[in-house]
Amino acid sequence: MTRMQKYSTLDQIETGEMDLEERHALRRVAGLSTELQDVTEVEYRQLRLERVVLVGVWTSGTSSDAENSLLELKLLAETAGSEVLEGLIQRRQKPDSATYIGSGKALELRDIVDATGADTVICDGELTPAQLRELEEVVKVKVVDRTMLILDIFAQHAQSREGKAQVELAQLQYLMPRLRGWGGSLSRQVGGRSSNGVGVGGRGPGETKIELDRRRIRERMSKLRKQISGMSTSREVMRHQRQRREVPAVAIAGYTNAGKSSLLNRITGAGVLVEDALFATLDPTVRKSRTPDGRLFTIADTVGFVRHLPHQLVEAFRSTLEEVADADLILHVVDGSHPDPEGQIAAVREVFSTIEGALDVAEVVVINKADAADQEVIDRIMRRERNSIVVSARTGAGLPELMELIEQQLPRLDHEVRLLVPYDRGDLVSRAHEEGEVVSVEHVEDGTILHAWVLSSLFHELEKVAKPVERV
Repeated sequence: MTRMQKYSTLDQIETGEMDLEERHALRRVAGLSTELQDVTEVEYRQLRLERVVLVGVWTSGTSSDAENSLLELKLLAETAGSEVLEGLIQRRQKPDSATYIGSGKALELRDIVDATGADTVICDGELTPAQLRELEEVVKVKVVDRTMLILDIFAQHAQSREGKAQVELAQLQYLMPRLRGWGGSLSRQVGGRSSNGVGVGGRGPGETKIELDRRRIRERMSKLRKQISGMSTSREVMRHQRQRREVPAVAIAGYTNAGKSSLLNRITGAGVLVEDALFATLDPTVRKSRTPDGRLFTIADTVGFVRHLPHQLVEAFRSTLEEVADADLILHVVDGSHPDPEGQIAAVREVFSTIEGALDVAEVVVINKADAADQEVIDRIMRRERNSIVVSARTGAGLPELMELIEQQLPRLDHEVRLLVPYDRGDLVSRAHEEGEVVSVEHVEDGTILHAWVLSSLFHELEKVAKPVERV
């Protein structure tokens, strides 16, 4: 039996089975790495997450908020391929400027690391270079913050050329201020005969190793920005073509693992990869679909959001996130079974606020995973979000009602036409079927009598070539 015969067509559409099998074909195996004793060399090794201890600082909100945040960090760590051994939360007014959790708690953390045999500590926040260095010196193992963890997941899951370039740019932006020099890396390169450390003519010392690394990173970042700008051109061209023809656009946005790709597959049969993991899909997918009345529109799946999404990623994926701002309607997908769905909604809208024009687009809150959600939670969200609907992408419940709601929310077809279109302009009749709502079509000797509701651009083109038909 071939692999193509192994899975049914429906399974492939709902989960992207081929992509899922390819992703699972190569996974990290815990406990097989040899960690270096000198943790100062970490920047020059590939990030490896195996046996980890999580630590967070609770500065505001309730204890449930702090626990939910650490639970999300656990899911992020497991998505990156690690085994979580322990999770700790410390109550402080603000993170310690030196070691993030304070010197005394850092010593306690070192004892826990020794007792559990962990090789990595993951902090639930973005640490400064000084905090990373100080905490590593105390616990004697690799320290990773939330930002680096998310960047590592993005690096694993990016598949397209543009996605890989965006992730690499974000990683370099994060790494730039965190480069360190040690030993010979602090010595300077000098020109000419430098046996005594002085070049010909008394030239001064050259670059240190760390300065050389920074210059190379800046050059690579500049090259990546140019590549991303060039690669985004094709998407912008297609977007402008859709806008010129006035094909309505719908964008699916929301928290990571809320079921955006599953919803896209249900609506369009796109066959996008679906996995119960954070940031399973990163590359945007645009597909065509039709409303119940047959009106054509495009629907785009965007990258998932998360609390404290690294600003490096927002900047790197800006060209992708513009799909949200350019849409006529946003389907804001929320995981109804999550412990804190309101927090997810707030986190997504916080990212929207950084995208110019995104907050001005009409929004429908789609409460997904209704089959696993508590009815009280669903009712609470619907009372708070007036323009909302409940669906289940897994079972298909609520999908017909969602399609009807999309039809109601899309820009109105404000021009009614009853025209005789010449047969040599059948392309306009085809556009009326694709972009508008056709009431009737009648073929006569001189052409096609078209009765339809259309958008302004098509209306003006029809007026130039078609003749009015008297109402009967």
